[in-house]
Amino acid sequence: MHSVVVASRSADPRDSRESRSEPRSESRNGSSPNLDAVSLAIIEQLQEDGRRPYAAIGKAVGLSEAAVRQRVQKLLDQGVMQIVAVTDPLTVGFRRQAMVGIHVEGDVESVADALSDMSECEYVVMTAGSFDLMVEIVCEDDDHLLEVINRRIRAIPGVRSTESFVYLKLKKQTYMWGTR
Repeated sequence: MHSVVVASRSADPRDSRESRSEPRSESRNGSSPNLDAVSLAIIEQLQEDGRRPYAAIGKAVGLSEAAVRQRVQKLLDQGVMQIVAVTDPLTVGFRRQAMVGIHVEGDVESVADALSDMSECEYVVMTAGSFDLMVEIVCEDDDHLLEVINRRIRAIPGVRSTESFVYLKLKKQTYMWGTR
């Protein structure tokens, strides 16, 4: 098990063209987190090691330990990032993972909200393309996966069809995309 920082990324393509020294004007959810170059550097430090001491981060970004602690807390409070422990599901009793593509009739957001309330759904993404939604599911075993898809997901009003992509082996999972 290791800690990682998951930083929210803006869906706005203009963000990739912004200067790192200028504060950001808007996050994905429309709020104003005001991410300057120092905050972005702190995020990158924590993406490398979510348990890195604030004093070490401060030395790397040119702030005191107390200033880093305040900035990190502000980033957490604003929902810009979260610090979590990422486990290998197989080692903690979850033997089956799958990505499920879902076709929806009607309101996609209401179906996405219902899926988001399910503890087995780790990621719920509204997409453009072949599916309206893509959902990553983590289950104890095949019977649990069948129950989640057949009895719970397909029972949600608006779900027209599903297609399951069962994971055989996870080759790469990283949260080290940095910042822009």
